[in-house]
Amino acid sequence: MSEIGKAFQGLRASGRHGVIPYITAGFPDLAATEEIIVALGQAGATTIEVGVPFSDPMADGPVIQRACEHALAQHVTLGAILKTIAAARRRTSVPIVLFSYLNPLLQHGLQRLAEEGAGCGISGILVTDLPADLGSTFADELRGRDIDFITLVAPTSTDERLRKILASASGFIYAISRTGVTGTQEQICRDSRILIERVRAASDLPVALGFGISTVEHAREAWTYCDAVVIGSALVRLIGESPRGAEAARAGEFIQRFTSIQAATAATEK
Repeated sequence: MSEIGKAFQGLRASGRHGVIPYITAGFPDLAATEEIIVALGQAGATTIEVGVPFSDPMADGPVIQRACEHALAQHVTLGAILKTIAAARRRTSVPIVLFSYLNPLLQHGLQRLAEEGAGCGISGILVTDLPADLGSTFADELRGRDIDFITLVAPTSTDERLRKILASASGFIYAISRTGVTGTQEQICRDSRILIERVRAASDLPVALGFGISTVEHAREAWTYCDAVVIGSALVRLIGESPRGAEAARAGEFIQRFTSIQAATAATEK
């Protein structure tokens, strides 16, 4: 069983739901990224999504776009990100998911990434805009190195496309709560529950809900029908607003608000 699979198995065994933070690598810099990963692991994150900065992040809202621009201005490369992840994994056992658009990965080389990813401790890779046919080939490449291929599904996905996407998936399924871009919102889209029901009918993998989860109230609602929540823009905004040197501590405290609820719930039900 993969590292991510074991993480979700542990959640189920203890009656808890997961918390998956997303951060942009190189924001505010790679040294801070390493410290943030370690802090999020200590805060009880199920797994951590580490975003590769990209010049045209079409699925992301202004908060993550600005974080990408900041990182790219510092010439953050995928190679440097992999080294940062390797350094962090020497200090934490939390599984890491590399989250990226396809272009930076193609420039690096997909086979090379699979080889290097296994060596630096990456547990999963999610490519937001990877065509389904290429996705199955890449998934096979990763599977041979015990790296999960995480897939995105949207409310607009047809049943046929859903089957194609899920056929290559492993680790967990990332269900987006709405169409459009990432960012905080007042309430979770009603379509998200329907989407997760459709995913569960086609796959036994855990399902995480993202895009717009920014408060404990959002998480409580989502946990009633999904296995985990992904917290992205709200966390990236907090990191950007934190004093230099305090980013990791602030990030850990924020995510612990979510994980502590699950720990308390599990303890009450025992």
